[in-house]
Amino acid sequence: MNKNLLFAIDVNTEEIVVSESPKGSNQVHLIERMVRKENEILYNAVVTLTSITKAPNFDVAIFKAMDKVCQLIYNKQTETN
Repeated sequence: MNKNLLFAIDVNTEEIVVSESPKGSNQVHLIERMVRKENEILYNAVVTLTSITKAPNFDVAIFKAMDKVCQLIYNKQTETN
């Protein structure tokens, strides 16, 4: 089954929250929480992704492109660890 990675920032702990959701499902499963120092680039990418969702002129294409960037950064990290 194809999984979709979901990213969020916990501003209180400065952690990246990585979750997954099976395609077509409304269930969300936590994969990991990562402190900002573990991957500063991913943290900043997820902050940007979040800011895109709050823009008054939300653009789906830009959101999807930034989401792909976040997934690429995360996948590269998991390959090297």
